[in-house]
Amino acid sequence: MFDAAIQWANTLIWDYLLIYVLLGAGAYFTIRTRFIQFRLFGHFWSALAHSRKGAGGGISGFQAFCIGLASRVGTGNIAGVAVALTLGGPGAIFWMWMVALVGMATAFIEATLAQLFKMPQPDGTFRGGPAYYIERGLGSRLWGSIFAVLLIFTFGLTFNAVQANTIADTLSSAHGVPPLVTAIGLVILAAPVLFGGMRAIARVAEWLLPVMALAYIALALVIVGLHIQRVPEVFSLIVRSAFGFNQAAAGAFGGIAAALLNGVKRGLFSNEAGMGSAPNAAATATVGHPAAQGFIQSLGVFVDTIIICSATAFIILVSNVYDPARPAEIAGATLTQASVAAWFGNFGMMFMTLLIFLFAFSSILGNYAYADGNLTYLGATAPIVQVFKVIVLLAVTGGCLGELPTVWGLADVAMGLMALVNLGAILLLGRWAFGALADYEQALPDGTPLFNSKANPHLPARIGTGVWRRG
Repeated sequence: MFDAAIQWANTLIWDYLLIYVLLGAGAYFTIRTRFIQFRLFGHFWSALAHSRKGAGGGISGFQAFCIGLASRVGTGNIAGVAVALTLGGPGAIFWMWMVALVGMATAFIEATLAQLFKMPQPDGTFRGGPAYYIERGLGSRLWGSIFAVLLIFTFGLTFNAVQANTIADTLSSAHGVPPLVTAIGLVILAAPVLFGGMRAIARVAEWLLPVMALAYIALALVIVGLHIQRVPEVFSLIVRSAFGFNQAAAGAFGGIAAALLNGVKRGLFSNEAGMGSAPNAAATATVGHPAAQGFIQSLGVFVDTIIICSATAFIILVSNVYDPARPAEIAGATLTQASVAAWFGNFGMMFMTLLIFLFAFSSILGNYAYADGNLTYLGATAPIVQVFKVIVLLAVTGGCLGELPTVWGLADVAMGLMALVNLGAILLLGRWAFGALADYEQALPDGTPLFNSKANPHLPARIGTGVWRRG
């Protein structure tokens, strides 16, 4: 009965409520920012290129981008896309692209708000995110605390167990590695990074994310390059299936509805735009203007979905392993691994196993970083934070050794509730982000914009700390 209740709650939140709220918010923010994700797309990359160093030794905008990408880019980019293809057909990829393009505007809003309302820490870094802008922008400590608790449970504990479980299952099924060995290895790798603090996580994410993302993209380019003549056919298949024009490739459960639902859900799960998770990473950056980090974090949605998830889709669709008429024969990460192994044999299988490990490991680090900021918000002392790190390592161990379907179901409910709280907040606080954007664009012709909240005509009111006051 409990499991049935959890399933009912998940269906209600995700299938009938959250998808439409997320898409509606994304469309609203896209219009209010005058299609910022298209209009300033080139400038997004410029902002990222100039964000490699944090002022005063703080966490740089690029490092914060990598922390956010570490959580976004996980096993879902490999297994989740394959599941979307299995259930929704190739058309699901089209709708995955659409939700990412709309979600880029939402990601800009929440990241900019996280920067505007961030708080300085004794170690010279910053913490922020939805809990902080809910309290400081909306005056509600209660809802800020509710959000923080939901995020700590979802990302700090359960999702880390899920990522660890994926690593253990992959190593066990493909190479016969005992789950206990995987658990010990993960703890040995993760512990020094977690106990090294936010700067250590930022340093590891800064080099790990580009390496693994580029390696995976390179693999996809090689496979697609070997079948370059099939690329137009694959694009046509994706678009025709998205609108129900190719029923044989519309997925096991049929048609445009299956393609739309599974593509949208895959996109939302993967890029996390509007979920309230990535703003926790955005707030840690030391930058000259809040909007600059909004641009950078918006790119995270693009890289995660348009680039990395698309790489998985094309690897599968140009292979001879996936059959649109019988999509359920091979599913999940196994489908992606089999598609690579079809062309590279055992080397391809080993390479994919390594990438799955790195994708999941990076998510563990990114997920913990989110939880860390919310523990700080709740007033956790240093000893409590250290104890929580041990609990996270235990969750990783438990994820390797066991099956936790009920806990995972609870995590999905908590994440859905977390997203609804965040979406309500950013819709109410959107004018602050619009003001920051107007300030940035007004100053842009004169050089690199520097933000000053003191008597700023673009903001609804003054911000209550000296983080953004100059002079």
